[in-house]
Amino acid sequence: MSPLLFEIDGHVATLTINRPDLRNPLGEEGDGERFSDAARRINEDRDLRCVILTGAGSAFSAGGNLKAMRERSGNFSGSPAAIRDGYRRDIHGIMRALWNLEVPLIAAVNGPAIGLGNDVACLADLRVAADTAVFGATFLRIGLVPGDGGAWLLPRVIGPSRAAELFFTARTIDAQTALSWGLVSRLAPAERLMDVARELAGEICKQPPGVLRMTKRLLRQAQDATFESIMEMSAAMQAIAHETADHREALDAFFEKRPPQFRGA
Repeated sequence: MSPLLFEIDGHVATLTINRPDLRNPLGEEGDGERFSDAARRINEDRDLRCVILTGAGSAFSAGGNLKAMRERSGNFSGSPAAIRDGYRRDIHGIMRALWNLEVPLIAAVNGPAIGLGNDVACLADLRVAADTAVFGATFLRIGLVPGDGGAWLLPRVIGPSRAAELFFTARTIDAQTALSWGLVSRLAPAERLMDVARELAGEICKQPPGVLRMTKRLLRQAQDATFESIMEMSAAMQAIAHETADHREALDAFFEKRPPQFRGA
């Protein structure tokens, strides 16, 4: 069975981290390529409009493989240069693949999201969590820095002060705290989590797919670009959007008082 399951249902792709017996560790050898291949398939499939990422079993992802770290095996073996290359290839490979998805990504956090697992969830555009989920940036607890880009991601999600609190204390927070901090946008009973995620994906899939991808691109660029740069990019993308068939369909549907039928054209 693949460590990363890929399923398509209509306009929605679901990626499932599939190492449930080990609480879904990430960053194993080959993970960078697995996630990169999945992201490439999604970006190239113009019929896809949303992705849900979740974990098999009771955990979303407990982070890196502590047993491999202790045994100095896999990507945690060899010289510092070899370990750095393993991070770049498999851990950073996961992060870059998910960051560069062109369609909205929903993280359906079904259980503990710890360390790398927490930061992978932070890559999502929207996070919904089971009311039993637990979150933590616990790198210092095992004598490590956030080597996966979490020092850039987490402050942008919950603010620098709360991010520092999680990093420096290495403690975990429950789902209700994650909701109040803005780490997730909604909670669901564990047994209904995927239903809630699919309902949210369904709402997203009602939007015009080409313009949806452009909107996500604007949101990504806006995290670092200047105001003037985003204003120029917005004008350019809007000019393209005005010429799409989906824009014309949206206007026709509005005046005809009917649901629009978007085709990505």
